[in-house]
Amino acid sequence: MITVSFKEAFWVWLKIGLLSFGGPAGQIALMHRILVDEKKWIDESRFLHALNYCMLLPGPEAQQLATYVGWLLHGVKGALVAGILFILPGAIAIFALSWLYVAWGDLAAIEGVFFGLKAAVLAIVVQALWRIGQRALKGPFKLWLAVAGFVALFVFSLPFPLVVLSAGILGYLSARLTSAAAISEQEPLADPDVIIRPGTKTAAVLCLCLWLFPVAGFYWLLGGDHVFAQISLFFSKMAVVTFGGAYAVLAYVAQQGVEHFQWLQPGEMLEGLALAETTPGPLILVTQFVGFLAAYRNSTPEPSILFAGFGAFLTLWVTFLPCFVWIFAGAPYVEKLRSNRLLSAALAAITAVVVGVIANLAVWFASNAVFSQQFTVSGWGVQMDLPRLTSVDWPMLTLTLISFVLVFRIKLSMLPLLGVASLLGVAWILLN
Repeated sequence: MITVSFKEAFWVWLKIGLLSFGGPAGQIALMHRILVDEKKWIDESRFLHALNYCMLLPGPEAQQLATYVGWLLHGVKGALVAGILFILPGAIAIFALSWLYVAWGDLAAIEGVFFGLKAAVLAIVVQALWRIGQRALKGPFKLWLAVAGFVALFVFSLPFPLVVLSAGILGYLSARLTSAAAISEQEPLADPDVIIRPGTKTAAVLCLCLWLFPVAGFYWLLGGDHVFAQISLFFSKMAVVTFGGAYAVLAYVAQQGVEHFQWLQPGEMLEGLALAETTPGPLILVTQFVGFLAAYRNSTPEPSILFAGFGAFLTLWVTFLPCFVWIFAGAPYVEKLRSNRLLSAALAAITAVVVGVIANLAVWFASNAVFSQQFTVSGWGVQMDLPRLTSVDWPMLTLTLISFVLVFRIKLSMLPLLGVASLLGVAWILLN
C-alpha cells in the first residue's frame, strides 16, 4: 500500500459519497475504479479481500467496504471519515426530498433530475463486473462458482448468506484436498503486509456503546410505545439481520411500517425506495425516509419537521453505527488471515461468488431501470423475476446504450460520463 495524505483521502471519499449511485453494484464498481484503477491506493487482492469480509456482514456492504479501506489507509479516523462521507450526501438528499414529500407529495420532477444517472451507472457496473471478473475468475473452478452464485440468487432466490458461506466452505475444502504445489499456484501471499492500527478495539467498544445505550435509554425513559423507542429498537434489529443488502428486508420493513406501526401508507415504501435509488448512498437509506415519516406523523400536537428530522437522524444512527462496530471489531483479524492460505482460499472462492452476486445485482438494476413491469416465474424450486419485454422504457434504453458506447468505445472517464448522461436525462424530462 502507498502512503496517502489524510487531506487527499478526505476529498476522494467525499467524491465517492457524491457519486455513489446505483446500489451496491454501482458503488463497489465506483470504488474499484477510483481506489484500485485510478489512484492505486490499494491493490486488487487487498480490495477483494476486504470486499469478501464485508459481503459476510449484515448491513450495506459498499459502505462497510469504504470504512474498511479508510481504516487501512488512516486507521480509526480514516474509517470514520470514509464511512460517514459515504452516506452523508445521500442522507442530506433523502432528508430534503422527505421534507418536500410531506410538503407537496409529488417528487416526479425532482426524480427526473436523476434519470440520466441510472443509465450511466448501468454502464459503470458492467465495466466493473468485466474488470473484476477478469482478475478474480482465474481457473474453471472460480468461473463455475461465479456462475453458480448468479444462478442460486437470480433463478432460485436462495438466501444470500447461504450462497456466500457455501462458496467459502467449497474453497476451503478444495484447498485442503489439493497438493501444496496446487495451492502455491493461487494468488501470492508471500508478503501479507498486516496492518496494525492503534485504538481500533477501543473504537469498536465505543461504537457499540453509542449504538446500544440510546436504544435502551429511549425505551426506558419514553416507554416502548413512543415512536423514538420504536424506531431505535426496530431499525437496530434491521441492522443485525440485513444480510445481502437492503432488498433482503425491504418487504419486511414495508409490512411492519404499514400494518404494525402504521407509520406509512400502502405504496409509500416504493416511493421511498425510488428516492433512495435515485440519490447517492446505500439503498438502506430508504429506512431514513421511513423514520422521517414515522416521527412526522407521530409528533404532537401537530406534525413537526424538527421532530421528523430527529426521527430520520435516529434511524441513521442505529442503522449505520453497527457497520462501524463490525469493521473495527473484525478488520484487524481479517487482515491477519491474508497470510493463512486455507482461509485465503476460502475468501478467494467467496470473491468468485461475489462476481456472480454483482452480476445478479446488475441484472436486477437493469431490469428495473429499463423495464417498468416484471413477472415472477416459480415452481420446482425456481423463484425468478423477469422483465416484461413489452414494458421497455425506450428513453432509458437509449440513454443506457449511449452510456455503453461512451464507456466501452470512447473510453470516457467517470465524471464526464455522469455529466453527459445527466444532461441527456434532464433534456428528455424537459422535452416531456
